[in-house]
Amino acid sequence: MTLMRTTGAPWRLPRALGPAVVGAGLALFVGAPAAFAAGPTPAKGDVAWMAISTILVLAMSIPGLALFYGGLVRTKNMLSVLTQVFAIVCLAAMIWVCYGYSLAFTDGGSLNSFVGGFSKAFLAGITPESTAGTFSNGVVIPELIYMAFQMTFACITPALIVGAFAERVRFSALLVFVGLWLTFIYFPMAHMVWYWAGPDAVAAAARDLAAATTETAKAAAQARLDAVNADAGMLFKWGALDFAGGTVVHINAGIAGFVGCLMIGKRIGYGRELMAPHSLTMTMIGASLLWLGWFGFNAGSNLEATGGAALAFVNTFVATAAAALAWMFVEWAFKGKASLLGLVSGAVAGLVAITPAAGFAGPMGSIILGLVAGAICFFFCTTVKNAFGYDDTADVFGVHCIGGIVGAIATGVLVAPALGGVGLVDYATNPGTASPAAYVMATQVWAQIKAVLFTIVFSGVGSAILFKIVDLVIGLRVSVEEEREGLDIADHGERAYNY
Repeated sequence: MTLMRTTGAPWRLPRALGPAVVGAGLALFVGAPAAFAAGPTPAKGDVAWMAISTILVLAMSIPGLALFYGGLVRTKNMLSVLTQVFAIVCLAAMIWVCYGYSLAFTDGGSLNSFVGGFSKAFLAGITPESTAGTFSNGVVIPELIYMAFQMTFACITPALIVGAFAERVRFSALLVFVGLWLTFIYFPMAHMVWYWAGPDAVAAAARDLAAATTETAKAAAQARLDAVNADAGMLFKWGALDFAGGTVVHINAGIAGFVGCLMIGKRIGYGRELMAPHSLTMTMIGASLLWLGWFGFNAGSNLEATGGAALAFVNTFVATAAAALAWMFVEWAFKGKASLLGLVSGAVAGLVAITPAAGFAGPMGSIILGLVAGAICFFFCTTVKNAFGYDDTADVFGVHCIGGIVGAIATGVLVAPALGGVGLVDYATNPGTASPAAYVMATQVWAQIKAVLFTIVFSGVGSAILFKIVDLVIGLRVSVEEEREGLDIADHGERAYNY
């Protein structure tokens, strides 16, 4: 097999062949360098774009997410949040190159529907000449840049979880949890949603079928095509669409954070003491860097510097702006003031919601999605949170999980050509060419709902088990004295500010 990943390419989605789940540049068909020995070579423009996108996504985590979350906590915990995010990025990167990339984007044998194998562990067999397929027949990029791009997703996803229980989690326990969570939750989710054989494999099998002249040859060729279509993750085969990580990143991290905040418990004094963000200036800077980096997150998931990347780029721009305005005006109407925190929270909600739809929806559909996501996430971060009284420090559940759910389900609607979407793709009818595939809204929306429900259960239950194990072995929460003193000093022996 050769390396191939599905991230966002609505126009190149093997829907008619079976299902297609696309995501953040993440569905991958990895293969030996020899597979393309006499085949296509990477275009310099595509390589440059993917390198830039990789840098942009890294900047989302450090410093973007670190500053966004850091500004939302109290002064005594600012440095702890910065340290947690930075350390998670470093840890995830090491795990990714050791075995995470292999588990996410290689053939897992009998477990291939759920997780990959270890054939690429420690980047075995990957050289500067190795290539990864894109969503276009005969178009490739260097496997190393593909691996690095995917690595940035593995880095930011567990870092998102931190915001749900900031200011009271033990640093050592957090690092152990992240290592376990990446291994047993994130890598399998990435594989199930984004791994598939790729357009070239489908085209080759379809050509063999078209060329077969006898019944025996046709049966054998059909079996090969069926095997190629079956070489994919479970949610991909269900037909769910995820251009850049609505399920894999946001719902996955959001529900894990929610479970964590419930199991760790509320901060001391929550609901009785003032726990206002210590620096909305830092939060605004962080949100702006997140928006900037998200262009690489979504448009980079196209894997090529083409019109598909341009569409994801524009959708990332307008959906975010719409969601920020929606949150601001709804908050203004209900609370009498338009806050900066609400404005930037709405922007992040829009970024989350457009992630699964970035390469599938049209710009006008993306604006509608942003408006809806901004309003719904506001409701969950205020009314619902206050009603149930859970202490989600940075509203990871209300923004990432809920925003991801809204975006994932809406993707099934907004991909419709009649609504300005790009439609679905058939790689087999005309081998070597991406042709329009049949689209049925009810069928697609149901596939999206199934993917959402599976992600919530898989990540929710799995995360709860991992949290419990870490709590029993290490202890998830710092002592009362350490929490009152602040984690900057208690865990790290230094302060964010000295004045």
